[in-house]
Amino acid sequence: MEILAFGVQADEKPLIEKAFEGIPGLGIRCLDVFLTEDTAPIAAGHEIISTSVNANLSARVLQTLAVGGTQMVAQRSTGFNNIDLDVAERLGLRIARVSSYSPYSVAEFAWTLAMAVNRRIVRAAGRTREFDFRLDGLLGRDFHGRTAGVIGTGKIGEAFTRIAHGFGMDLLGWDIAENPACTALGMTYVDKDALLASCDLVSLHVPLLPDTHHLIDGEALRTMKDDAILVNSSRGGLIDTDALVGELRRGRFTGVGLDVYEAEAGLFFLDKSMEAIEDDTLARLVTFPNVLVSSHQAYYTEDAVGQIIEATVQNVIDYRDGRRSGNVLVPAAVG
Repeated sequence: MEILAFGVQADEKPLIEKAFEGIPGLGIRCLDVFLTEDTAPIAAGHEIISTSVNANLSARVLQTLAVGGTQMVAQRSTGFNNIDLDVAERLGLRIARVSSYSPYSVAEFAWTLAMAVNRRIVRAAGRTREFDFRLDGLLGRDFHGRTAGVIGTGKIGEAFTRIAHGFGMDLLGWDIAENPACTALGMTYVDKDALLASCDLVSLHVPLLPDTHHLIDGEALRTMKDDAILVNSSRGGLIDTDALVGELRRGRFTGVGLDVYEAEAGLFFLDKSMEAIEDDTLARLVTFPNVLVSSHQAYYTEDAVGQIIEATVQNVIDYRDGRRSGNVLVPAAVG
């Protein structure tokens, strides 16, 4: 049986191919194109496909897959807000994801963004390439002794909190349930508005769900300190980007680090350098000198990608052998 994998990055391809070597009855073909309405017909005749985080698994795409004979989708990510699970269930498709992978990959990258915007690293690197070694405009701040706010204190949020604790920061958290590991580090849980109003650094680590869409909206942004740093390495839809641009135009925030963007599908993971960008919001966002946008790469370490692939392989084997694991989203658990 040949599995068709969409949206495979060049660094990822040899790791996926090696992971499937020697598994009886299974092979894999990797494509660099992403799953969209236009590319879905390519999957015809493939019982199992694998997709990336930016795949389009809308109702129309799922219907095309089902008509073509696809019965199982193995998504190579933890998030699944790109999948219409209700339609998948009606069509009888099995959907599995990767429940978890190295939380340190994302937490460390969130800190990379925070440090980069705080210490003006992008501006400094651009200057030194032109042999401009002035310090004007590069003044940063110590994180030590300041307050970090962690919105979402699951595995990734906890890893971020441990690093903040190492910096000697005061810790505030917001979540539906307290994490004892975070409280043991000295974190105090408060409501969202209190956190936003008090923190010098705010980092987002919650999933994108209907209740968290635009969790950081215009009102939330206005609650934050004028000189705060905001970091999002989770999902772009957590922030109302238009509202963020409005606040940035008013000269607010020391820095904003974004590894995700709410309209990133069709942009991120692709080379658009020779094209005109039609997204006016993103085009405006990247012009601010205190904003750093990266291309959804926080998870992209050898460790995390290896764990994602390992879980994906196991999801495929479980499907083949008629087993169900906690990674299965559809069909819904019975009983």
